[in-house]
Amino acid sequence: MTSRHAPGSIGFAQDEAARRLELTGIHTARLDARVLVGHAMDRDTGWLIGHPEAEVTGEESARLEALLHRREGREPLAYILGLKEFWSLEFQVSPATLIPRPETETLVQAVLDRLPRGGSPRVLDLGTGSGCLLLAILSERPNARGFGLDKSAEALEVARANGETLDLTARVEFFESDWFSALMASPEAGTFDAVVTNPPYVAEAEMRGLEPEISRYEPAAALLAGMDGLEAYQRIFDGLPDFLRPGGLFVGEIGSTQGDAAFQLARQSGLGGVHVLNDNAGLPRCVIGRMAES
Repeated sequence: MTSRHAPGSIGFAQDEAARRLELTGIHTARLDARVLVGHAMDRDTGWLIGHPEAEVTGEESARLEALLHRREGREPLAYILGLKEFWSLEFQVSPATLIPRPETETLVQAVLDRLPRGGSPRVLDLGTGSGCLLLAILSERPNARGFGLDKSAEALEVARANGETLDLTARVEFFESDWFSALMASPEAGTFDAVVTNPPYVAEAEMRGLEPEISRYEPAAALLAGMDGLEAYQRIFDGLPDFLRPGGLFVGEIGSTQGDAAFQLARQSGLGGVHVLNDNAGLPRCVIGRMAES
């Protein structure tokens, strides 16, 4: 790739950054290059597009080089920036949390389509990570209250920070918990109108086929779920009847090959009306059901 821009300019820096990222096999090299140049210069995309011949200072060039070195090592762009957009909201992320993905928005929409607008529904998020799933739901339901559980104290710090940024702290609480453990002696047990989760669901054999950004950097504990990828779901469905009210809604993210297995596990847990919903790419993305009425 030969740049048509003058050396030392923004355009030249973007072209050179894209060239280097392409050599490492990054499919979004040009987009990533623009984002990294903008981050190094503290400028937005619109300004960069309008000023391709502006000079990159020595300090900015040094910052860009450090950012490029991280991305060339296949560190995810979201971790480098510390931010990721989800549901048109900006979330902090860290290596302690999964990076929110567009397909997970399928779960948010599924809950919003089925959660009544009246009353004061209580929503439980298992394995909350950055809190993106729960906080996105609360942002659309001002009468709802949320509870996020995660085993990682580091992830919970990120989730709480996101709750503060989105001004949702009055309606959300986060607890360190191994699935339902923090609720065992809690008066909150049995009172949830909806339980949502994006649990680990990657089988051990599948890990080797994932992109380096995932396999090297995202937290393994939030990805791996045993030989078949269903260990987390087995624990969730074992405990679900004690914490989801009769008629309450369950929505959980699954892998694209797990529809049939997740369907059977959900049925066995006491859920009725179980079905699997596809994402925008037409792939199975979440299992949905309601707790049977007593």
